[in-house]
Amino acid sequence: MIGPGIVKVAIPGAAVALLATGSAVAFPDEAPKQDVPTASSSLQLKREVPTSRDALRPSLDLAPTTAPKAKTTPGAKHLKKQAPIPKPSSVKTRAAESVKTVLPPKITGSKFTTTDVNVWSTPVTGTLLTVLEKGSKVSVTGKVDGIWAEIVQSGVSRWVKAQYLAATKPVEGAVEGTASQAACKSGSSVEEGLTADAIRVHRAICNLFPSVTSYGGLRSGDSGSEHSSGRALDIMVSGQTGQEIADWLRANRKAMGVSELIWEQHIWTVQRSSEGWRAMEDRGGTTANHYDHVHVSVYGNSGTA
Repeated sequence: MIGPGIVKVAIPGAAVALLATGSAVAFPDEAPKQDVPTASSSLQLKREVPTSRDALRPSLDLAPTTAPKAKTTPGAKHLKKQAPIPKPSSVKTRAAESVKTVLPPKITGSKFTTTDVNVWSTPVTGTLLTVLEKGSKVSVTGKVDGIWAEIVQSGVSRWVKAQYLAATKPVEGAVEGTASQAACKSGSSVEEGLTADAIRVHRAICNLFPSVTSYGGLRSGDSGSEHSSGRALDIMVSGQTGQEIADWLRANRKAMGVSELIWEQHIWTVQRSSEGWRAMEDRGGTTANHYDHVHVSVYGNSGTA
């Protein structure tokens, strides 16, 4: 039986502890609830033993969750493959590599000197090295620098004036008065209307080169040409023989009274003899370009140049 003025109330343990101790410590909700005991004259509160704060703190596990990876030295198969270091070449090999091989000039043929010729180390500003006698055979490369032609002596490049080289060896005694002037088989049909110098050229060539049998002389209708005045001769020939005839006439131009030669689309004149053979424009055909004959112009009757 509850006395008058006393009410039975269920108070949570946390509230009782707060009231009894004045502590502000919070306790877990799962703490068991206690009924307030009844008393006949006063309210009896059961004091609970306070829970330690350390008990409420979560435990700290300082041990590592996983073992650290062992630091290992990579094996040979993990190393980056490097290119082998080249061995230094020997001193002898390096010296050989530093020396450039100088090849001798390429020889393309041979020619003969038509007079005593000076031999120079280089064109124009070279040093005079020696003198070749008339009729000397020299190796040529075909290289020309202005009036200069390259020859080869003992495998070394040398230079001479191109005008003093010919494809054939000069004929001994091929001067005025000694070259044969016997009448040719071609006869008077060629020589009719020609000047004395033109006739001299005809007879010299027909005796030196008997294989040539066709010539062209006076052409009265060819105005503006030396042929119309009898001062020109066409020697009908081609190939190497034509070159030999052209070279012989140039070498003996004073004795023959030659003033001009035209052969294989090239021209040579006394006035510009230092330039050698000069290229001509294309006239459109074999005969017009003088590939089938050597054209010779002479001064007249004097035989001088």
